[in-house]
Amino acid sequence: MEKIKLFYQPRCPFCKRAFAFIDELIAENPEFAKIEIERIDELEQPAYADQFDYYYVPTFYVGDRKAHEGGIFKDEVRRLLQSVIDGTTYEQPQE
Repeated sequence: MEKIKLFYQPRCPFCKRAFAFIDELIAENPEFAKIEIERIDELEQPAYADQFDYYYVPTFYVGDRKAHEGGIFKDEVRRLLQSVIDGTTYEQPQE
């Protein structure tokens, strides 16, 4: 199972909401707790964050592939986590 890298900023309201969605979804589906999610505060690790191609937070990488960038809804987080469990590719909805 691939791990998730989640880039965020501590004061970002979209990031806080993404964290809340993750916590809710793990409570609803304990299988999601098996997924390793590395939370990377880009303000504390700017040199590391600069190695990745994104502009907005939160940004989710599954393995080495950017899966989602920017604000995210609970159903999108659910699909992203389920794709990791299933070993499938999550595609960010187009606006």
